[in-house]
Amino acid sequence: MIDSKKHTYTLLALSSLALLLASLACQVNLGGPEPPGPPIPVSPDAAEQLKELWASAAADPNGQVILILNETQVTSFLAFSLAKQESPIIQEPQVYLRQGSIQVFGRTERGLVNAIVRLIVAPRVTPEGHLSFEIASADFGPIPAPEALRSGLSSMLTEAFAGSLGPFATGLRIETVAVADGQMAIVGSLR
Repeated sequence: MIDSKKHTYTLLALSSLALLLASLACQVNLGGPEPPGPPIPVSPDAAEQLKELWASAAADPNGQVILILNETQVTSFLAFSLAKQESPIIQEPQVYLRQGSIQVFGRTERGLVNAIVRLIVAPRVTPEGHLSFEIASADFGPIPAPEALRSGLSSMLTEAFAGSLGPFATGLRIETVAVADGQMAIVGSLR
C-alpha cells in the first residue's frame, strides 16, 4: 500500500512537472486592441510606389507638390523598413489612415510575452518643413506604454518614414499633412 501511494505521488509530481514545463514553453498572449478594418496587404510594389512618388515630387518643375499616399503603400513601406531591423519592436505592421491620425497595429514578442500593439500617431510638419510623427498613445496588449517609450517610438517612426525618404525629397518643403478615409495627403513646395 505504501508503494502504491509513493507511486501515485511520483506520477502526480512528474505530471505536474511536465505540465509546468509545457506551460513555460508556451508564450503568454496578452491580446490587445483590434484593428479598425480588414488586414492591409503588404507588397514590394506598393512600397516601391511610395518611394517613386517622393522621387517624382522632388523632380516636379512646377514648384507645388501634392502627394496622396494610401494604406497599402504606407503599410508596405513600414513593413519592409522594419524587416531590415535585427529585432523590430513591431512585427506584421498594419497602418490605417483614419480620422486625422495614423493608426499602426502590429504584434510584439518579448521573451515569453506576445501582445498586439496599437500606436496612434499624429503627423506633424516641423517649422523647417520636414515631416515628423508624434505618438499620441501606445498600447502594448492591455498596458499603456510609458512616455519614454512613446518618445522613442516617435523617433523610430520618423526615421523609418521621413529619414529613408529624405534623399528623394531633397528640396521639398512640406506645408501640410492631412489624414482621412484611408489616405494621407502631403502638400509641399520645392525650395
